[in-house]
Amino acid sequence: MRVLFISDVYFPRVNGVSTSICTFRSDLAAAGVETTLVAPAYPANSPEEPRLVRVPSSGIPRDPEDRRMRWAELNHSLAALEPEGFDLVHIHTPFVAHYAGIRFARRLGIPVVATYHTFFEEYLHHYVPLLPHAIGRALARRFTLSQCAQLDGIVVPSEPMRKLLLDYGVTTRSRVIPTGLPADRFVQGDGRRFRARFGIDPDRPLLLYVGRVAHEKNIEFLLHSFVALRHTRPDAMLAIAGEGPARPRLEAMAVELGIAPAMHFIGYLDREQGLADCYAAADVFVFASRTETQGLVLLEALAQGRPVVSTAVLGTASILQPGCGARVAPEKVDAFAQIVLDVLENRDRAARLSAQGRVYAQSWASANMARRLADLYRELTTSTPAVVTAA
Repeated sequence: MRVLFISDVYFPRVNGVSTSICTFRSDLAAAGVETTLVAPAYPANSPEEPRLVRVPSSGIPRDPEDRRMRWAELNHSLAALEPEGFDLVHIHTPFVAHYAGIRFARRLGIPVVATYHTFFEEYLHHYVPLLPHAIGRALARRFTLSQCAQLDGIVVPSEPMRKLLLDYGVTTRSRVIPTGLPADRFVQGDGRRFRARFGIDPDRPLLLYVGRVAHEKNIEFLLHSFVALRHTRPDAMLAIAGEGPARPRLEAMAVELGIAPAMHFIGYLDREQGLADCYAAADVFVFASRTETQGLVLLEALAQGRPVVSTAVLGTASILQPGCGARVAPEKVDAFAQIVLDVLENRDRAARLSAQGRVYAQSWASANMARRLADLYRELTTSTPAVVTAA
């Protein structure tokens, strides 16, 4: 089977969508599915890999990380791929890629699916702040309904997100298939090496957040909780690993709150080694995003045996199950800080959480998820009537 992936983002742009695409492509090959990916070209450091088509792109105002594929060049690239004989199109982002993917699939008369990676209802108002929240939510729901109606199938990373789409009124068939963890995520990192690299004392309590440094990730809450924690543990440090538009605001906020000397903004890390070392260096992984469709970083932390303290909202709630190696905390500053403190000061409890997390993460192996996705592809290609439209 041959499947065309199309996305508005991919490495070197680091986020959950890029990670999901890379993980699934690798494991789908073992499941008998050959994928070709169409994604933007970036100004520099765009890694190449087999069956990856880079499309010329333009910058996006006020967004230095992302790119917009040029419509004419994108359609030219897709036209050149038509003789490949694809069986299905899988769209991963709802922007230019969505509309080009729909057009390509309909022209060839093959099914088209999309993964619902982004919770737009809570995403939009952070980037269009002048838009009233209620209006933004209504627009986001209408946008989602319109796009989902164009699809033959929807891949949803978690059951709470599937329920949300059903509540919107989406009737397109959907299947919950999370992004799994590839085998290399279970290889233990070297926490001492990471601490030495960034000048962090080997015995200093270290809290860690990994992910996009964006407004919708609720990192400001983590900073306020860190302030509360330091009333009892003034020796604690908080590291933020990642990049994004909220970083300047968070750095200024750290100064305002008087915690800048106890914080470390790490930036992006090499996933092959640096990120595993980063996880391994932490005493507690902390997370409080309200907008995750899954929350893959939670699984990565658990696979490294890191105790997790997190709120449980939407996609993260599907991961944070009893016995998973995490403590679920309310989104209340003092209560969150107290649970982190409990983990830091009870070594036996931390060790139990660590052992539970390693075992639990194994149940999310990416090869299993890829087989489930391949099954969905085969169902769609045998049940979806061919509809060929004029170019």
